[in-house]
Amino acid sequence: MNSTKSDASPHTATPVPEAAHLVDHPLILDRLTRVRDTTTSPEEFRRSVHEITQLMAFEVTRDFRTSPRKVSTPLDSATGGEIAVPIVLVPILRAGLGMLNGFLHILREARVGHIGMFRNETTLLPENYYCNLPDDLDQAEVLLIDPMLATGNSSSEAVKRLKENGARRIRFVCLVSCPEGITHFHAENPDVPIYTAAIDRGLNEIGYIVPGLGDAGDRYFGTL
Repeated sequence: MNSTKSDASPHTATPVPEAAHLVDHPLILDRLTRVRDTTTSPEEFRRSVHEITQLMAFEVTRDFRTSPRKVSTPLDSATGGEIAVPIVLVPILRAGLGMLNGFLHILREARVGHIGMFRNETTLLPENYYCNLPDDLDQAEVLLIDPMLATGNSSSEAVKRLKENGARRIRFVCLVSCPEGITHFHAENPDVPIYTAAIDRGLNEIGYIVPGLGDAGDRYFGTL
C-alpha cells in the first residue's frame, strides 16, 4: 500500500494517506473553520460539530449493505431497500459525545455503546475507566467516533476493546487527524478504515494536533 494518494484535496495542503478517507465538502470546510476559530462560542461549536457529523454520515455509510423492501405508494408498488445490519455508535468519552447527536440525527435506528478513557498527559498513553457495549457487536456495523486522531493511542485501544467484545466491522470517524496518528492507527488496525474531515500538518511536543482546534471536549462542553 502506498503511503499517500497521488491527488491531494483542494481543502488541505497535507497529502492524503491511503489509510484515510478524507471526507471533504465545501459545507464541511465551512463548519470546520467555525469549529477551529477561538472566538466561536460553545453553542456555535456544538451546532457546527453536529452539522459536520451529519454531513460525514452519508460518506461513512455509503457502502452499508441493504436488503430489498417492497412498499405501496399512493399510485402503485415500489421496491426500495433498507439497511440490512444493525448499527452501533460508540463514542470515546467524553469528547466523542460531541459527535453522537449528529450521527443519531441521521442514523435514528442505531444503538449506542460507550468507551471511557483519558490520556495520561505524561506518557500520552490511554487509561481506561469505562466500557458499556451492546451484546451483538459481531452482527453490527460499528462506528467508533472521536473528534481527534492525534497520537492514535486512544483510538487503537478503543478498537481493541471493541474487538474483545466481538466487533468485526469497525469504522473510525473523526473530525481532525494528522499523519502521525493515521500511520500509527493503521499499523495497529489495518482492517479499520479511517474517515476524517481534515488532515492537519502534525503533532506538537505535547501530542496535540497543529493547527487543530484545541481540546474538543472542553470546547464542546464549555469547560475551558
